Amino acid sequence: MIESVTESMSVSLGLVVPAVLLPVLWLALSLVFRRDAEAFYGPYLAEQKLKAVILLPAYALRRARYTARISYDRKIKVYIVEFFGKGDSDIRFLLHQASKIAYVFLAAEFCLLIGTQSETDAGYLFFCALILSAAFALPDSRLSMAVKQRKLEIMLDFPDFLVKLTLLINAGMNVTKAWEKVTEDTGKGKALGRELDMAAMEIRSGKSESKAYEDFAKRCRIQEVTRVVSVLLQNIRKGNAELVSILRVHANECWEMRKNAAKKLGEEAASKMLLPMAIMLLSILLIVTTPAVLALQGFS
Repeated sequence: MIESVTESMSVSLGLVVPAVLLPVLWLALSLVFRRDAEAFYGPYLAEQKLKAVILLPAYALRRARYTARISYDRKIKVYIVEFFGKGDSDIRFLLHQASKIAYVFLAAEFCLLIGTQSETDAGYLFFCALILSAAFALPDSRLSMAVKQRKLEIMLDFPDFLVKLTLLINAGMNVTKAWEKVTEDTGKGKALGRELDMAAMEIRSGKSESKAYEDFAKRCRIQEVTRVVSVLLQNIRKGNAELVSILRVHANECWEMRKNAAKKLGEEAASKMLLPMAIMLLSILLIVTTPAVLALQGFS
């Protein structure tokens, strides 16, 4: 018994050294490679919440020429391209992976500090594995949620855009002018507005309308948007006397898409309310039953 306690105490004390030395070494190397990392990543580092911790893994990944070779990394790269665009996706991918390493390092440091104050038994090891797994998955989860939220915003705003576009084309405007006009009304504060504005800027800078609209559909990655863009591309290449009527049909379909998206939001909100309602119900039951239980104990 005494030997096991002594051994546990020696293990706990042995964790003090790495708990102190690891962050010191990490920050020292970060200062050494800071200038090189800041020169390569530039303003993208300012967007990171863990800038001081992320410098070292960001530098190491760049020097190792790390790329998305496995399927898991390629999936993350697709999310990054969808949310931020293709132009700076390589840099953002490296920073995303570096943030995962930084989170795991902080989680490991937290586990070491906990280990210095507790017994390093099986429960402690399970706790550490759980914390490290959560830290590794956190950046990916946040990115996935951001992509889903962006797609949902586009699905909710696209029907309005399509109705306005159809009205302007029906009034005599060509597709490009109508696109620019609706883009101004949509605004850049929303996900759809930013994508519309990017397509309009690409056309003004010399890119062909067909290519700009195709890239717009690829960035949105929504089936209804792709169908509408296909109609516009067909009109550009071959002409289509029934363009307005076809767009009206697609507008009706997009309104159905919006209704389904709103319904899904309502269902998610209802499911999120289940836990608070269950807690409230349990509290009410405790309030109601506690006096009866106390009365029975006093009676007995």
